[in-house]
Amino acid sequence: MSTRGRRPNINFVAKRGTQWHAAVPDRAVVSTPKPARALCEHGYASLTMQDIADECDCSTSLLHYHFDTKAELLVELLAHLLDRFQERVSEADPEDPRDRLVQLVDAFLFGADDRGIEEHRAFHAALLELRAQAPHTDAFRAQLAENDRRVHGTVADVVQRGVDEDRFRRVDPRRTAAHLLAAVQGARIRWVTLGEDAAPEVVRAALVEDVIDGWLTVA
Repeated sequence: MSTRGRRPNINFVAKRGTQWHAAVPDRAVVSTPKPARALCEHGYASLTMQDIADECDCSTSLLHYHFDTKAELLVELLAHLLDRFQERVSEADPEDPRDRLVQLVDAFLFGADDRGIEEHRAFHAALLELRAQAPHTDAFRAQLAENDRRVHGTVADVVQRGVDEDRFRRVDPRRTAAHLLAAVQGARIRWVTLGEDAAPEVVRAALVEDVIDGWLTVA
């Protein structure tokens, strides 16, 4: 039976071997880059709570205090990753809807942080593995659906702003957002599964030059 929620939020100390390590307080372990690094390194199928504990420099008992299973921890990680992504893309929010839309496309395809290209590929490969669990795991499906709703809403809001400001054609913002995101998702899948290194750049050029500038934006 889980014991989460029975004690006050304090800083725990976890023992590993003969050394004592200050543990991450509360469930904040998912707000560090370390669980994501463990996921990228091992992949979902091979990833264990011990792998995550090793990366976080804490004990598995500490992780299990807050998370019953690996899946529960990763569901919370997905929620955190979305929050962090939206924070990063909001730090430089261009006023022009066209520029904002291009910024989002670039962030979706190439990342909104300082990860190198191979680390970014590994990250999206890991996310693809998590998506593959969604048909079989309700918690993954629910969180991924929530992530998709929020991302779709972010893009649709930008398109709506462009329409309202007469910067974009009179289009359905939600359909246009679905179009853009489907192309982005396809590029990432071809990149990580087929090794098509040019896929993100090719799709980026098509979306920016043909769709955003060539069709959506009012001259």
